[in-house]
Amino acid sequence: MTDPVDHVARAVARQLTADYGPVLPAQVEAALHMRGLSGPPTRYGDPVSVASLVVSVAALAWTVYIDLRKRTPTPSQEVLARTVRVRVEDAGELSHAERDRIIDIVVEETARVGEQPGPYGA
Repeated sequence: MTDPVDHVARAVARQLTADYGPVLPAQVEAALHMRGLSGPPTRYGDPVSVASLVVSVAALAWTVYIDLRKRTPTPSQEVLARTVRVRVEDAGELSHAERDRIIDIVVEETARVGEQPGPYGA
């Protein structure tokens, strides 16, 4: 398996193509490639920025998931989502509903990857 953040971001991009266009998976790939080379955009809204938001939230969710898993073997998705929402304050041009939907999808994918047996999961 690839990096769990990469896996989660790609899965989320596939789920969001109906909302943000069929180019979103390619834009997420570009954002994954650029991860670490530059900071996240300051405003989200256009598909390229949405791709960066997906990658940023996936990285944050995975970090939070690993931290929570130190306290409990299977962290609650609700706790994970709430923690991520608190840390992702500004979604730029996206509404809170859009931001929360992206976070919810990322959290679902993160929990799914984390529960799988293997190097990243349980």
